Amino acid sequence: MRHGKKINHLGRTAAHRAAMLSNMAASLILHKRLVTTVAKAKALRKYAEPLLTKGKSDTTHSRRTVFSYLQSKEAVKELFDSVAGKIANRPGGYTRILKTGTRLGDNAEMCIIELVDYNEDMLSTTGTAAAAKPKTRRRSSGKKTTDAQATTDAPAASAEGTAATDSAETPAAE
Repeated sequence: MRHGKKINHLGRTAAHRAAMLSNMAASLILHKRLVTTVAKAKALRKYAEPLLTKGKSDTTHSRRTVFSYLQSKEAVKELFDSVAGKIANRPGGYTRILKTGTRLGDNAEMCIIELVDYNEDMLSTTGTAAAAKPKTRRRSSGKKTTDAQATTDAPAASAEGTAATDSAETPAAE
């Protein structure tokens, strides 16, 4: 029985799995997104999120701890310099997994794992969409009357507008 054994071994030995997750975490920090399988992305999320949390406190000890996991000076520098500034006020959930479908060769579920604060397209669309119109499923009763009033008021307004322009042109013509 496998009670309490939650780790996904991903069909690899412990050393191979640790090296793969280390390389993937370094690539995620450097490139801000990866295309991989869903199983690897979920394992990477469990591996990378504590490292990103450690990146918030810029001390020598936390740098050395993160380096022991990543084994990449460039990734450590990027994490503590630019990434830590963006995730400083976020209480967790630094990564996002977006499923993209299946791989052509073996039908494996593929996804994109990315750092949440670095997807500029998603950040800009969610901010403007939320500000533009609140989402409701039903129509308010006041909306029907405003549509009817708008159609009846429009001809009257345009008639007043043409009368005002005619009177404005008459003195200028004289």
